[in-house]
Amino acid sequence: MIVLNGKETALAVREELRVEIEGLKEKFGRAPGLAVILVGEDPASKVYVRNKEIACEKAGIVSTAYKIDAGVSQDELEDLILKLNNDDSVDGILLQLPLPKGLDSQKCLELIDPGKDVDGFHPVNVGKLMLGLPGFRSCTPAGIITLLERYNLPTSGKKAVVIGRSNIVGKPLAMMLMQYGDFANATVTVCHSRTAGLAEEVKGADFVFAAIGIPKFVKKEMVKDGAVVVDVGINRTDEGLVGDCDYEAIKETAKAMTPVPGGVGPMTIAQLLANTVEAFKNHNS
Repeated sequence: MIVLNGKETALAVREELRVEIEGLKEKFGRAPGLAVILVGEDPASKVYVRNKEIACEKAGIVSTAYKIDAGVSQDELEDLILKLNNDDSVDGILLQLPLPKGLDSQKCLELIDPGKDVDGFHPVNVGKLMLGLPGFRSCTPAGIITLLERYNLPTSGKKAVVIGRSNIVGKPLAMMLMQYGDFANATVTVCHSRTAGLAEEVKGADFVFAAIGIPKFVKKEMVKDGAVVVDVGINRTDEGLVGDCDYEAIKETAKAMTPVPGGVGPMTIAQLLANTVEAFKNHNS
């Protein structure tokens, strides 16, 4: 079985971006800038933000963290976003989710300038994805497509099942797989917790993308021999971090599979950096 090593692939992507950023700095006199807004003290969010800061530093992106007390008002948070929208040194804005209770995350996301929406969550960029137009793509699904490209696992003409329908992963991934190209052109079925006959749907898939948030939900008997399995889940259990798939069992018959951790997660951050560089180039074109 091919282990789809997201950690190694992300390092390669980041090194390519580092070289590109050096050239951009020489040409434009500054590096791409990313503003990260972190509200509150959510432990997981703090870890994610720190990992993003480290990745930015290694690639040469100027990352500025705005760490705000959980008691911030909606108006204050919106004022910060508007300020960053108008800051020419900021190419990308990332609002770390989830926000504390009482804050309207969707309203905040919609306030971010679509040209600085490097997370790909703004309705304008989501709409562009639906229409097949250029725009920022949600980082996790876009990182998955990059991983498939790097391992030369084209989805064109294949049946793909996406388990999960979130706005962050499931829906945009399904849309990307239905675009044109070697790593798209798939016949896509989206399944979720209410899908009747879910196991049968998964069994017929050449590519399985699991993003349902349930530890080891996808069993070996649900996956056909020779399938490519991409596990987006990361769940904390008594035995440590596990994905949405039973990795040890499925790897015996799968053609290729992502590990957890070290699979999709690093690719998400690599894509964030790529989107930030793209935003920089758009702003300077």
